[in-house]
Amino acid sequence: MSMKKLAIIGLLFGFVGVLAAQPLNKPTLEKTLETAKMLVTQKDYANAVEWFEKAYEDSEDRTLLYDIAMLHYKIRDYVRAERRLATLLRRDDGSHPDAKLFYGKVLKMNGKYDEAVIELQDFIAETLDPKLKELAQIELLGAEMAKDLPPGTSATIEHTGKDLNNKQGQYSPVLVGSNKVYFVSFEADDLIKIDAENTEYYAKIYEATKSEKTWEKPVILDDKINRPGFHNSHVYVTQDGQRMFFTRAVLEGNEVLSSKIFMSRKGTDGWQGANEVQGGVNGDFIAKHPVVGELFGQEVLFFSSNMEGVGVGGFDIYYAPLKGNDAYGDAVNLGKTINTIGDEETPFYRDGTLYFSSNGLPSLGGFDIFSSSWNGTLWSEPKNMGKDFNTSVDDVYFMVDEEGYHGFLVSNREGNRSAVSKTCCNDIFEFELAKITADIVAGTFSEDKKPLLDANVALVEIVGSERSKPYSQSNKEGNVFNFPLGIEKSYRLIATKEGYFPDSAAVSTLGLKATKSFEQRFYLKKMPPPPAPEPEYDTISAEEPIELSNIYFDFDDDVILKESEQDLEFIYELMIQYPDMRIELGSHTDARGNDAYNQQLSQSRTESARRWLVRKGIARERIEAKGYGETKPNLVTEKMAATNPFLKVGETLTETYINSFTNTDEQEAAHRLNRRTEFKIISGPTSITVKRARLKKNDAPANPAPRTPAPNNNRRSNGNGPNAPTAQEGIKIHKLSSLYGKKPEELKALPIMHFDERVVEFGAVKKEKNERIAINSPTLVTCHFKLILWIIVIVRKQNIQEKQLRQVKMGK
Repeated sequence: MSMKKLAIIGLLFGFVGVLAAQPLNKPTLEKTLETAKMLVTQKDYANAVEWFEKAYEDSEDRTLLYDIAMLHYKIRDYVRAERRLATLLRRDDGSHPDAKLFYGKVLKMNGKYDEAVIELQDFIAETLDPKLKELAQIELLGAEMAKDLPPGTSATIEHTGKDLNNKQGQYSPVLVGSNKVYFVSFEADDLIKIDAENTEYYAKIYEATKSEKTWEKPVILDDKINRPGFHNSHVYVTQDGQRMFFTRAVLEGNEVLSSKIFMSRKGTDGWQGANEVQGGVNGDFIAKHPVVGELFGQEVLFFSSNMEGVGVGGFDIYYAPLKGNDAYGDAVNLGKTINTIGDEETPFYRDGTLYFSSNGLPSLGGFDIFSSSWNGTLWSEPKNMGKDFNTSVDDVYFMVDEEGYHGFLVSNREGNRSAVSKTCCNDIFEFELAKITADIVAGTFSEDKKPLLDANVALVEIVGSERSKPYSQSNKEGNVFNFPLGIEKSYRLIATKEGYFPDSAAVSTLGLKATKSFEQRFYLKKMPPPPAPEPEYDTISAEEPIELSNIYFDFDDDVILKESEQDLEFIYELMIQYPDMRIELGSHTDARGNDAYNQQLSQSRTESARRWLVRKGIARERIEAKGYGETKPNLVTEKMAATNPFLKVGETLTETYINSFTNTDEQEAAHRLNRRTEFKIISGPTSITVKRARLKKNDAPANPAPRTPAPNNNRRSNGNGPNAPTAQEGIKIHKLSSLYGKKPEELKALPIMHFDERVVEFGAVKKEKNERIAINSPTLVTCHFKLILWIIVIVRKQNIQEKQLRQVKMGK
């Protein structure tokens, strides 16, 4: 042979060399076969298959058909592979048990899905090899999926043209910024001549810039990156444009002997010399397709490798964490969720999503592009990216820009430029995704569905438990509001208008697959008119009772407390202002309890109020103190009914009327209205004007003593106050107590008196003839008086307990 011609045909894992040698004379069949087999040994499959074809044409030896078909398959000439396998299977002698499997695969890769399904189903039914059956089932699933998937509509994919592509094949495009791309190719547009004068047939890394809509002529990077004697390929540049990762490989014919990952940093004068990446990414294995990503909050380097002992299939995807100083830790296999019995290659990571190509998952053709999302712990099941990106052949090197709408992929699909067959070589394709947009149109309406003008609508973004600053719109002349929405976001829309209750609605673009305009109608409910402002002054007429709401007493006491003095001070000022005015102070209780006691308590309290005023200098005869007890139940006013809707205006709060309520809370509220202290003018001016604020009720006083407003309590205490211990289950009642023998429910609310000693021993006493007790000493006199005092205390406390027990039975 006078020279070698090498057509560098790119496969996913490396490059194919085609040795073209033209003999001076036609060789013999024996020589032709010898040359073909030698080329296979040299892994020069593209040239080998041409020599086998010559041998078959000369001999029609059917034993050559299987080898010819497999060589066509290896160099991705699926049309010729299909033809030779069909010829073989017409008279199949069973010597190649996987021939029908490959026939089904090439039918699928030629887009003949119906035929592929039939052949693969037959093979699965016939084969006894479990591994081949598993592979066939994967291919069958892919063919059936291809039949069912709808055509792609979300992406526009275009060939990048002659500016970036030649006939030798292109690889690993990576976009930096919006107009610069790095990729891998060769310095030839046709067959490469290999002789002593041409050693520049290695793959090199190129840089190209886009000017407006066209790519300028690519520039080969210098030998700091493209080291002579190596295939420099699989390039990746970080988003900031400061680091470049790539591989340097050594090939023998069609096979990659070694491939290592290198990294270069960009300096002021361009890319610096590259160094082999240290750590678990390089070793006695092939490492390729490096790409930077993030896992567990730290930078990692994804790559594809065939390292032995830890893989799932052929080439698997791994990651290695950055340890510092450009060194990475041990490689970690991504596991069986991502990796299969086939090959997983060309990974690309963007914002929590891993894109990669696989021929071990059900695919439309050979290698399909898949995506998987990382949730912080696990990868999701890989998703085939469908007919927008995948074809019946090989689709690899998917990458997308930061915004997520523009990117590249590499494919040997129809429309590419090839040096040999139509599908031998990869070209770069550029895609644009249809930009998903969203907005919301909101309208404001009244309850009767009429447009509501001059409203305000605000949009608030919600991120977890946080809310953004509202973006508000007002429309004085209309009722329509329009807001743009971000993708993969959650919002709340809030409508407001003066005099109307606000309303809100949630809107979300999470998971949105297509452009959408949301609509939201708000039907705002009108607020009731605000109450008329309270007048600053009230006019009090003669004989009109006015309730004093701030007069307080200690429990079961009639002594005026400090907190009560503000209302009495008000009365005092009126008496000074109107010297001829006479008033009545009246105190009322509810109807519960002993009538006489209620009368007595109310009288003593109103007299205490009079005494306070007299001590201030008001003549006693100007004040009539009247305790009414329970004799004058209150009359329901509009004000009372407004705060107690169960009451009817004009009704008298008699005990019968109150007991007609089935709700105990309502009964208690009605009793509370009966408990009151009032004053009224009985002579002098016929009316007076006072500030309303002076008659308003203040909060009840908070102090340690058990106090209660006079109008709110008319029960007698036993002297221990309301906080005294009460009878509870398990408390033993002494047999000398008047409560001894009572049922627990009768004792539940009663105070219990506790004695350190129930019986006091006074010693012996003498009885004289006149039936009187003789006291023999001063000590006995003291004991005598002690005995009398104890008897008085015991009798007094027993009487009190019996009275309280009677009140409990009466429902007090």
